[in-house]
Amino acid sequence: MDVSQIEFGIDSFGDLPRDDRGEIVSHAQAIRATVTEAVLADQIGVDVIALGEHHRPEFAISTPETVLAGIATATERIRLASGVTVLSSDDPVRVFQRFATVDALSDGRAEVILGRGSFTESFPLFGYDLKDYDVLFEEKIDLFHRLLEEGPVTWEGTTRAALHETDVYPKTDSGRLRTWVGVGGSPQSVIRTARYGFGLMLAIIGGAPDRFAPYVELYRRASEQLGTTAQPVGMHSPGFIAATDDEARATFYPGYKVIRDRIGAQRGWPPLRPEEFEAEVEHGSLYVGSVSTVAAKIAHAIRTLGAGRFDMIYSAAGAVSATARLRSIELYGTQVIPRVRELLAEQPTLAAVGR
Repeated sequence: MDVSQIEFGIDSFGDLPRDDRGEIVSHAQAIRATVTEAVLADQIGVDVIALGEHHRPEFAISTPETVLAGIATATERIRLASGVTVLSSDDPVRVFQRFATVDALSDGRAEVILGRGSFTESFPLFGYDLKDYDVLFEEKIDLFHRLLEEGPVTWEGTTRAALHETDVYPKTDSGRLRTWVGVGGSPQSVIRTARYGFGLMLAIIGGAPDRFAPYVELYRRASEQLGTTAQPVGMHSPGFIAATDDEARATFYPGYKVIRDRIGAQRGWPPLRPEEFEAEVEHGSLYVGSVSTVAAKIAHAIRTLGAGRFDMIYSAAGAVSATARLRSIELYGTQVIPRVRELLAEQPTLAAVGR
């Protein structure tokens, strides 16, 4: 892959920002803020916006494709992705139909990132049993793969009604939705992604990115052995950009700690300590700092993994103000991305030499 073809995106779960008075906004306001952020990203040349599906009070977006449809009519070039669609607790036919509709509204800019999700609230909410966790995803990703061919589908499983020579509408103009699978570090998930010929999107939210290098190699090796075509590998990680490193850290840390500790309490993690945060910023997968600091760190991660796409989760600290988030996106699109391209042009990456 040529370095100029490496893509840069932004991700959000619809985290609730603060308004100019310092108050946390409503879910409705957060959704409208996401559309505003997407419009800015479109105007400054960011390649993709990906919206995650959650069913928790901290996050406003439960139906990414609905928000993406709104963004589609207000933008011209930015691609519109989920990040992720929790396929296990959804219906593959409806997922296909919704994203085909977004694709029509956006003139071919929709793409889907499928996943199991990082939380399990959707299972009881939609009447699924967690004991079926594995079979739900296995069967539904198989059906979705068949639906992508956009022809009559015959399929039978245990998790939904069978289909026999069934056509699903609407069709896309291109004939196929671009599809990825979000993977958090399971070798089985990597091999499954390769088996279906989907793109691999690595969710790297902690630790050094180089620990994911074996998964990239596994994906490429499995694709070759299974006779599918390996797609460019993507990665997404939290980030925040400000005028200086100190300002970025001071702005990002309080809200990030609140969210991290709230989730951690449910998963048995100890509260986040300042020194852990600093270590993650310095050596891990928090891309927090000035333009030069974040650009250098992104370039290093892309080189390390040979990634063809980097997405920054720009809203990971929900308590950051809406104004600061917009400024971070602006710096990312107008200064960080061009600087990363310059750094990558100076030193070839694994992606650039086709690894």
